[in-house]
Amino acid sequence: MTNEFDVLIVGAGLSGIGAACRLQQECPGKTYAILEAREAIGGTWDLFRFPGVRSDTDAFTMSYPFRPWIGRQSVAAGSELRRYIRDTAAEYGVTDHIRFRTRALGASWSSQTAHWTVRAEGEGGVEEFGCRFLYLCTGYYSYDSPHQPQFAGVADFAGQFIHPQFWPEDLDHTGKRVVVIGSGATAVTVIPALAKTAAHVTMLQRTPSYVFSLPEIDAVAVALSRVLPTKVVHRIVWAKNVLILQGLYELARRRPATFKKVCRRTALHYLKDRAYVDEHFTPPYEPWDQRLCLVPAGDLFRSIHSGSASVVTDHIDRFVPEGIRLRSGQVLEADIVVSATGLTLCPLGGMDLAVDGVPVDLSDTIAYRAMMVSGVPNLAFCFGYSNNSWTLRADLSSRYVCRLLNHMDAHGHEIATPSAPPGPGREPFLDLTSGYVLRGIGQFPASGTEGPWVVRQNYLRDRPVSRRGDLTEGMQFTSRSAAQVPVPS
Repeated sequence: MTNEFDVLIVGAGLSGIGAACRLQQECPGKTYAILEAREAIGGTWDLFRFPGVRSDTDAFTMSYPFRPWIGRQSVAAGSELRRYIRDTAAEYGVTDHIRFRTRALGASWSSQTAHWTVRAEGEGGVEEFGCRFLYLCTGYYSYDSPHQPQFAGVADFAGQFIHPQFWPEDLDHTGKRVVVIGSGATAVTVIPALAKTAAHVTMLQRTPSYVFSLPEIDAVAVALSRVLPTKVVHRIVWAKNVLILQGLYELARRRPATFKKVCRRTALHYLKDRAYVDEHFTPPYEPWDQRLCLVPAGDLFRSIHSGSASVVTDHIDRFVPEGIRLRSGQVLEADIVVSATGLTLCPLGGMDLAVDGVPVDLSDTIAYRAMMVSGVPNLAFCFGYSNNSWTLRADLSSRYVCRLLNHMDAHGHEIATPSAPPGPGREPFLDLTSGYVLRGIGQFPASGTEGPWVVRQNYLRDRPVSRRGDLTEGMQFTSRSAAQVPVPS
């Protein structure tokens, strides 16, 4: 089997499978392959196997626009998403294009040949793949190295200490006392699931998060499905949810005091105790300075109200044999401690890039339309929205790549290179203040401050640009024979 392709996609998760489907739909003559480091399709949704794992946005916008989500649940279980991605790959004939257990290590670009050479490690050792266009759908965090603070005394703890990213298949938490360290998306997801059979689950947090409840069943989807075809229902519910989530974000940023009241009322609806809500669910930062946590039907709050779970807001002093001693002196006794302490950001799947023999330092580059890199030819990366479904921008990026490839073919161009804008305007790629973002976002390309260089968190503004925007704005097109000379479009 040849290792030369028109397009090489790295990653067979939600983004990579969607990219392959779009490539087949909109660039049917292009040859392609997908390199996947793991043994299975699914990415995040195959990696995470902790109890209760689910989508962190609604299932309808998490699904592909070209393959409707069939179901009534507002939020999809991880197993359902994994099956959906695999079924999509099979239905569209993508599975046969995947090289499993093949980890991309680095890529080198040659302007003389207008060609990427990708080094990858497979079962037989290191081999090379060639392509004209490289599309990195590798996610944004390390699968192998999650963030793990060095807690004092962990070796003294007599129970089990685990990270959700490496959940043991045989872990039995029935009747056990569990402490979950963290208050982010993983913590609010795993706690209600554990609380169903554990003796008690405690969420130990340094700082509260904003938690917002979604209905467990999408009533609009249920009602419409009685009278309309599945595809029509999907489009309507998809549009509704896009508008709702974008509206919540705009409300949070423009009317933070109002949004705080909404979140507080949500918590009080389930917990009733004002002092408890003020202590454990009132963050010291503004809404959407950090990512909002969504819970279906208030399951986290209901677990707390029932007494099967509780929240402690404090700092860890050290681990002791029986559990965790806090700075306040309180000891949380535990049989199992789950360290839901966050991710380690990892740009482009950890791949090294070089252009004409010169290594690329991503921190010195600027992102172009949140998907390409200044000065790096014929390369795109996928990075979803932080305030809405990941799939929304993933699909926009894939369709933009297809438009770009078709434009290059139509005009006889071989190389497309985003040309960095003049001026010093630079912002972080993500404007969140979450710990995992602050620790690692400096490794990513920066956002510019104007034009196609601004990284927006607004699907409604990005969609028309992605579908009909000027492909030549900020882009330098060249040919192989004159790689440094701009070719007019």
